[in-house]
Amino acid sequence: MRLGVNIDHIASIRQLRGGPEPEPVFAALIAQNAGSDSIVVHLREDRRHIKERDLFLLKEVVKIKLNLEMSIAPDIVEFALRLKPNRATLVPERRQEMTTEGGVDVRKDFKAIKKAAKKLNQNDIPVSLFIDPDKAQINHALEIPVKMVELHTGRYANAKTEEQKERALQQIKTVARYAKTKGFFVFAGHGLDYFNVDAIAKIEEIEELNIGYSIICRAAIVGLEEAILQMKHLING
Repeated sequence: MRLGVNIDHIASIRQLRGGPEPEPVFAALIAQNAGSDSIVVHLREDRRHIKERDLFLLKEVVKIKLNLEMSIAPDIVEFALRLKPNRATLVPERRQEMTTEGGVDVRKDFKAIKKAAKKLNQNDIPVSLFIDPDKAQINHALEIPVKMVELHTGRYANAKTEEQKERALQQIKTVARYAKTKGFFVFAGHGLDYFNVDAIAKIEEIEELNIGYSIICRAAIVGLEEAILQMKHLING
């Protein structure tokens, strides 16, 4: 199973005082050397952490894949066309949210998502949709078209009881299998940490996990390289 490391919160720490440190590119290089399979970054519309400069530097120096999480806002799409990341993951975005709270609603925003995905595809940028684990969303994604979906694991990660957790886990398993039968490459992420990742990592249809916050939190104690090595150990058994 592949691991994509999200380094947004390295930039969040930098923004606390508005200085030049810590440098997200250095974090990406450490992640690369620790065995990460891709670097994940979210260029938000309000530029609250990652900046355009960071992305151009990452594209230049990082040798593993660069996965750009992005909204479908026209200026963000145009920036992605200039950057040409190895993957564009379309995510919902609300200005007041602390973190992404769910998947894109492919049914509700079908035309806008299809337009953005088409423009990205035409410029040789593969597109993934970050969606809730819902068969209906998979069915609508078939019409975009895209070849990759990332299942939002927030409901599982934030479950308050074992019953809620098991129900959310079974939903992810069901939808992952369904997406695979429809020809999608299946990824997952959001809220995964060192205590809950094991069950998701065991789902055969999921081939990549994208994790950020928990890795950066552990890195504050043990260092980034060790934090990534520990997560790689967990997801690969």
